[in-house]
Amino acid sequence: MGIPSELRDLWAAKTKNSIFIASPSEDQRLINSRKCTQEGVRAGAKAAAVACVVSAVPTLAACRMIPWAKAHLNYTAQALIISGASIAAYFITADKTILECARRNAEAEYRKSA
Repeated sequence: MGIPSELRDLWAAKTKNSIFIASPSEDQRLINSRKCTQEGVRAGAKAAAVACVVSAVPTLAACRMIPWAKAHLNYTAQALIISGASIAAYFITADKTILECARRNAEAEYRKSA
């Protein structure tokens, strides 16, 4: 499934010699979107690291001290609890950061045009 290599190469050759030239505003939008994405990834990684520590400490402590957790939570369950919290924190934070940055950029564009 996918694009055959011959068609992909033909399409790539046609797009390189395109008669369309991007305007400076389009280039600036592309730069802004890349900055927003990088900012979101950075914030998400920080949040994931914090969530990993915050969820690992009580999970591991509970599995050593609480009889029910000791009996029912094996290593896989512990890993799933910790990684689930980290993954959720990453995606939620990255999404919020990217949307907030995009909102800022849209507001700046609106002010420039008005």
